[in-house]
Amino acid sequence: MIKAKFGNRLDGWIKAVLPFLFRRPINPNLLTVTGTLVSLVAAAIFPFGWFVSGGLLVLLGGVFDLVDGAVARHHGISTRFGAFLDSTLDRFVDMALFIGLALYFAIGGQPALVLLAGVALVATVLVSYAQAKAEQVVSEFKVGLFERGERIVVLAAGALSGWIVPALWIIAVASSITLAQRFVRAYREMSKIDADERQSQLKLEDGT
Repeated sequence: MIKAKFGNRLDGWIKAVLPFLFRRPINPNLLTVTGTLVSLVAAAIFPFGWFVSGGLLVLLGGVFDLVDGAVARHHGISTRFGAFLDSTLDRFVDMALFIGLALYFAIGGQPALVLLAGVALVATVLVSYAQAKAEQVVSEFKVGLFERGERIVVLAAGALSGWIVPALWIIAVASSITLAQRFVRAYREMSKIDADERQSQLKLEDGT
């Protein structure tokens, strides 16, 4: 939702706030990997209950995730591998963060919250996977209440405020709703494509 609403403006805002990143070409893949490493540090310290530090690192990692694409587009050096790397490492970070939180709850002897973190992890991964699979068939597949930008903001806010459990509930529920939205949209769009293909096949058969 954040990208859908502000996508056209984000690059301009990033350039205004961080102009030094655009003065000379920087390898965007290096920014992607750096952001991943920062986020993995957050995941590594979550089990120790260091939520404020973790939340700040999650936000910093999110900044790198925004900047890498803006830099690539500004210098005209976007690549298919860069997009693949960015998407793949995003999934890696998502899983690592929720595993870190699950470990914290496991150490604290809170199995219900371990399950909650697991549900949030599964829903998060499936939201991204559903879009990736749908885009192999449907050219335009921009649908969903709660995407990665929202998840990062909510997770960081929960860590910084000490309300990590409510944050996990929001992520788990909102991601599940988004997943359902994508299933419905995929069913509609793919059913239409199948119907059009059957109609075209029938016309070909009638023509012969």
